[in-house]
Amino acid sequence: MDKPVRPGRTGVMGAILAVLLVIFFVALYKLQIVEGRAYYEESRNNVATAQRVVAARGNILDRYGRVLVSNTSINNIVLNAEALLAQDDPNAAILQMVHAVQSCGDTYTDTLPITKKPPFEYTRMNELQRTLLNAYLESVDLPQDASAVELMSVFRDKFKINNNYSAEDMRTIAGIRYELKVRYVTPTADYVFVEDASMDLIAALMEQNVRGFEVAVSFKRQYNTSLAPHILGQTGLMTASEYQTYGALGYSMDATVGKSGAEYAFESQLHGKDGTAIVTRNAAGTITNTSYTTEPEPGNNVSLTIDLDLQGATEKALATGIENMRQNADDPEGTKVGTGGAVVAVEVKTGEPLAMASYPSYDLQRAMSDSDYASELNHDDTHRPLINRALDGAYEPGSTFKPCTAIAGLTEGVITTNTYFNCEGVFTKYEDTGYAPHCWVYPGSHGTDNVTDALRDSCNVFFFTVGDSLKIETLGKYAAAFGLGQHTGIEIPESTGQMASEELKKAREGAAWYKGDTLQASIGQSLSLFTPMQLAEYCATIANGGVRHSASIMKTVRSYDYSTEIASAQHEVMSTVDSPDYNWKAVQQGMYLVANDPQGSAYSTFGGYTPLVAAKTGTAQVGENQVNNAIFICYAPYDDPQIAVAVVVEHGTSGASIASIARDVLDAYFTEKTLSTAVETELALLQ
Repeated sequence: MDKPVRPGRTGVMGAILAVLLVIFFVALYKLQIVEGRAYYEESRNNVATAQRVVAARGNILDRYGRVLVSNTSINNIVLNAEALLAQDDPNAAILQMVHAVQSCGDTYTDTLPITKKPPFEYTRMNELQRTLLNAYLESVDLPQDASAVELMSVFRDKFKINNNYSAEDMRTIAGIRYELKVRYVTPTADYVFVEDASMDLIAALMEQNVRGFEVAVSFKRQYNTSLAPHILGQTGLMTASEYQTYGALGYSMDATVGKSGAEYAFESQLHGKDGTAIVTRNAAGTITNTSYTTEPEPGNNVSLTIDLDLQGATEKALATGIENMRQNADDPEGTKVGTGGAVVAVEVKTGEPLAMASYPSYDLQRAMSDSDYASELNHDDTHRPLINRALDGAYEPGSTFKPCTAIAGLTEGVITTNTYFNCEGVFTKYEDTGYAPHCWVYPGSHGTDNVTDALRDSCNVFFFTVGDSLKIETLGKYAAAFGLGQHTGIEIPESTGQMASEELKKAREGAAWYKGDTLQASIGQSLSLFTPMQLAEYCATIANGGVRHSASIMKTVRSYDYSTEIASAQHEVMSTVDSPDYNWKAVQQGMYLVANDPQGSAYSTFGGYTPLVAAKTGTAQVGENQVNNAIFICYAPYDDPQIAVAVVVEHGTSGASIASIARDVLDAYFTEKTLSTAVETELALLQ
């Protein structure tokens, strides 16, 4: 019988095991004894830290899937304060980096609010600059009214900037040192020395063996259109006050957040969830290893109700209309024509905004990348290009308010569709008291009108008579139901405007309310102020026969990979104006006559136009020796309303003079309906 284990095999196995043990002990001896000191020193010099990995912000798209705002990957240069200041001459290193930046055509961040050259003075400061400066002054025991020269003297001493440097170089060094120091004084975002650094700059710094900087990958917003800056809005670093809100939601202190427009309104959807990574650096600060512990999750994608093509046509129509008005104006000394304006177009059956234009406008991409241009915009108190006049501009509605007065009078039984009043040019009921307001046609007259004819003629006397039989509270009730002086439901911040009332006059002027105030309110004057968005939705409500929808600008929200729909528009009914159909027909017919009857004020623009249009013009007095504001509202087609448009031009002379702007918008809308966009599927991502 054979033995289970042969002696020869046992010897071979033992020899192999012995060799392996020798190799193991030799390697262990080399690792711990021979090279142990070196590895020990290396382990001491390696530092592993947890770092946040910024998540990409979600995209913003139009209703047809055209990408309006996206992201682009950029390289930021971040200063490693510890490595920079540990050098023998950190000030010389700072100047070396600055010179490299300038030679490569890049721009470094310096928010120290002091002029770059002597005599040193404070520059204009925003909220964040003022907060940081005050915190630094307190940290160095300087009063908040300390001069810029005093502060520069402190910088020279604290930062050990010797007298060999010129005044300009001293200011440069102080600016960078201040940026680094102030972030230890008060909690704020990390200091990014150069945002979106060029590869030439990164290569130059590496070739010069400059120490104390790191390259961090980040994202910045990419605007794929020059249109709709007021709608899209801007992003920026959080302020201290914003951090109180967003910090509680888990935002990092250097997070970028929406500041205005859709970026602000949909911040919770667009903002992603940051990830984390373990980053290992050696003693020189070089990253030797990066391992992700939590992957970043990009933000969701938000599709707006805006139609980009119609938005472009609307902005062009508004700008061209105002510029032509200025060129053709007989502008008396001391007056101005066409100083600004807005156009809003909404879908009648849903209330969805299709286009919102505000004039003057600005370059959003440039405003986000050019600090000098951004400062000019912020301080342009003459043209105020940053104001979204479509949502924040509040204007007297003038005669465009008369359809509201008409519905109020008809519904309350003050008049019927067969009630006629005679206009002789003056409302004489209160002339014994010295108050006898004129019709706009005075010294002419309109003769006998019913409500439909009175809307065509925009007869003040007719609507004075209706308003005289209504209380101001009743007018206010109907105005609110139309959404005038109320939130429209749009997510972007807006002004609510105001409806004239006894309480408002007492609060504003400390004066009593008189019957004449009600008469003026009934024709859209007095204290009433409404936004172009409210006027557009009001016009759509008339077209709908009293149904007012929300002006929500959100079409859908989808996950970052577009695979999942998270939310979609609900077309909420905000309010209704209940009145019999024959009352609505009378008012709608009156607006039809404004555009289609030769006696109508908009006939010269819309007579013979296809499809048929219903409209109302308005002119609002804004002060002595000033050109009146112009207001115009319309919807089309008259027999099957699809789109409602409101136009306001500051100092635009009259509503009839701006009807052509609305016509250009309608031209674009109905032309587009017959062309390629008609076959596009909404929310299908376009290239």
